[in-house]
Amino acid sequence: MPALKLGNGKITLSYIDQGEGDICLVFLHGFPFTAELWRPQVDALAHRYRIIAPNLRGFGNSLLPAEPYTLANLADDVAELIAALGLKKVVIVGLSMGGYVAFELFRRHQRLVRALVLADTKPDPDTETAREARARLAQLAESDGSAAVTRELLPKLLAERTRTTHPQIEQQLIQMMDAARPEAIAAASRAMAERVDSRPLLPRITLPVLVIGGSEDSLAPPEPTRAWARALPNAIVHFIKGAGHVSNLERPEEFNHLLSDFLGQVTSRSVRQP
Repeated sequence: MPALKLGNGKITLSYIDQGEGDICLVFLHGFPFTAELWRPQVDALAHRYRIIAPNLRGFGNSLLPAEPYTLANLADDVAELIAALGLKKVVIVGLSMGGYVAFELFRRHQRLVRALVLADTKPDPDTETAREARARLAQLAESDGSAAVTRELLPKLLAERTRTTHPQIEQQLIQMMDAARPEAIAAASRAMAERVDSRPLLPRITLPVLVIGGSEDSLAPPEPTRAWARALPNAIVHFIKGAGHVSNLERPEEFNHLLSDFLGQVTSRSVRQP
C-alpha cells in the first residue's frame, strides 16, 4: 500500500489507489476502521473509476502524530493527499466518522469536491451525553486496549440479521477494530467529540449529494437522517433494508448499485432534488 508524507513531513498517510477513469472517488472510512472497510466498493468499481481510500491518522499504516488533532486536521490531510496525487475535483464518499470528515472537507476545501456521498452519518454535533461517552471510550482504549472498545461498540454497528446470517462480516469488523492502536482510537474519539455543528452548512452544499442509510441503523436512524437531508438542495436519499451502521459491508450489492447509479447521474448532470 503506497504512502505519502504530508504536513511538511509530520504526517504519513497510507492509502489504497486502484483503477482509472475520468471520475475519482475518495473513500473515507468510519471509526475505528481502516481503508479496508471499502474493499467491496474498491473491488466492484475500480474497473470504471479511480479509487483512493486513505487510512486516516493513526489507522492502518498511517502514522499518528503526538499532538491532539481535530476533524478539520483530518480533512486537511485528505485535501493535501488529493492535491499531491494531482487530482482536481473528486467524489467524496464518507461513512460515519468519514462523513464528519467529508463535511469538513467541503467546508474547508470546496473546490476539490465534485459530489458527496454521505453514508450512515449525520451533521449534528455531539450532545453533552455523547461527548461524555466518547471520553469514556477514549479512556477505555487507553486503559484496557482495543479489544475492550470492540466489545463496547460491536453490538451498535451491525443489524441483528447481519450478525446472525453473515457472521463473516462481524469477524471482518472485529479484525479491523482489534488491530486499531488504542492511542489512535482515543485520539479519534476525542476529535469526534469536539466536532463542529455542520447543520448550518447543509443549504450551502448545492452540488450533487447521495445520502445512504441503513434501515436498522441505531446510530444514524432513518427518520433523523431524512430530516437533515431535506436541507440539502440537491440530494437523493436511500435507505438499505436490513442494514445497520456499516451499510457498505452489510449490503454491498445494494450500496454499490446506489453508488453506481448516482455516479452516472453526476456524469450526466441530471441529479435532481427529490
